[in-house]
Amino acid sequence: MSRPSFSALLGAALLAAGRPVTVRELAQVLDLSEDATVREAAAFTRRVAEADLGFQVEAVAGGYRLVVPSVTSPHLSSLLAPPALPALSGAALEVLAVVAYRQPVTRAEIEAMRGGSASTVLTLQERELIKVVGRSDAVGQPLLYGTTEKFLLEFGLTSLTDLPPLESGQFAHLLRS
Repeated sequence: MSRPSFSALLGAALLAAGRPVTVRELAQVLDLSEDATVREAAAFTRRVAEADLGFQVEAVAGGYRLVVPSVTSPHLSSLLAPPALPALSGAALEVLAVVAYRQPVTRAEIEAMRGGSASTVLTLQERELIKVVGRSDAVGQPLLYGTTEKFLLEFGLTSLTDLPPLESGQFAHLLRS
């Protein structure tokens, strides 16, 4: 039995995983270096786009995944489930911005930056947008919070370096030192 092409293996890996697949994981599947894997992924992404197959390859959260383009989503509404969670409140978005830009950060630090309660930390943890990443050396060793891979996925970011500069964001006033 002959070995499938790099394209066939790459496409099958992305489809089968159902999650972003890292370059390292794809390199192992393809038996290529990571640089060669990135080149193969770029070529595969172009071929999929040119073929207009109703899906596309998206680079996100340090890997690649197959997604439905936004132009086709409205036509698939009867197939898409479950309904989206309610939008995050302004307070939750403020807390999330503080965590994203200042991580790792304690709840007390979040409250000091916001000038108010950080009670939405629990909501953000339940939605798996933030998680406990350790403990501070401060008195009482408070929990330290950071963002999750789901945060990157939900906001369409490849990594935290894709966050917009603080000067341009609506929460910049919270995060200035």
